[in-house]
Amino acid sequence: MRVLKLVAIVLVVFVVVVFGVGAFLSKDFQVERSIEIDAAPEVVFDEVNSLKKWSAWSPWLARDPSIQNIYAGPEIGVGATVTWTSEKSGNGTQTITLSDRPNRIETALDFGDMGQPNAYWMFEPSGDGVEVTWGLKGTAAGPLGGYFAKMMDGWVGADYEDGLGRLKAVVESMPAE
Repeated sequence: MRVLKLVAIVLVVFVVVVFGVGAFLSKDFQVERSIEIDAAPEVVFDEVNSLKKWSAWSPWLARDPSIQNIYAGPEIGVGATVTWTSEKSGNGTQTITLSDRPNRIETALDFGDMGQPNAYWMFEPSGDGVEVTWGLKGTAAGPLGGYFAKMMDGWVGADYEDGLGRLKAVVESMPAE
């Protein structure tokens, strides 16, 4: 009986410590990756400003071809929306909320109970090309949100690197205008 009591006390202390520390961790997160692309900023901007064009370089579609996308709103720019469903990758919606050609694009993401972060793209001229930055900002929800915020870079960063590499390959293989 003493062993069970000791195990219960240790378990309660562990849970209190985990949640106690978690309560003081920042729930805010930011993930950002960049790549140099040998193309004009406008060319790269136009690839990102059309959510339908993402199918050519999306790291998630490459990994999970079962994703079903439904598009709404305008073809490009503010209001363009994609809603996706997938048993493997989950469900969500992304809407372009800012489209400042050729400088910046911002999107609102909605993953339901998993949160509503915002993503952004910046296009900075660099030499003969452009430095493209893809970022994600938000606040993790729930009592363990501080831990999730700390892990977000590891979860999303590799996908952003993969997507930027795929975007670079698509854009740099386009015929010169």
